[in-house]
Amino acid sequence: EPLYVHRQSCYLFGRERRIADVPTDHPSCSKQHAVLQYRQVEVENPDGMMSKKVKPYLMDLGSTNGTFINDNKIEAQRYYELFEKDTVKFGNSSREYVLLHENSA
Repeated sequence: EPLYVHRQSCYLFGRERRIADVPTDHPSCSKQHAVLQYRQVEVENPDGMMSKKVKPYLMDLGSTNGTFINDNKIEAQRYYELFEKDTVKFGNSSREYVLLHENSA
């Protein structure tokens, strides 16, 4: 079932249901496991001009069992840009989250 993650500037993933925007009920997930945050960054256009664009980033919040993008464990406390069709997993959970854009096939 789709989670629409364009309505807020950030989303907290974790087991602590009182504060997590997206609950991850698996026992290997931390109470506050990871955050998805939209950040405005400068990008270079094909014509060489710079412009600002909002992009999604994921950060592991020092979880015990890690966060994975496309089955690669990411370093804690560091932002990683997410791209269309990237898969995200938390801890040892088998549940995968796939980032889709509004026009994804």
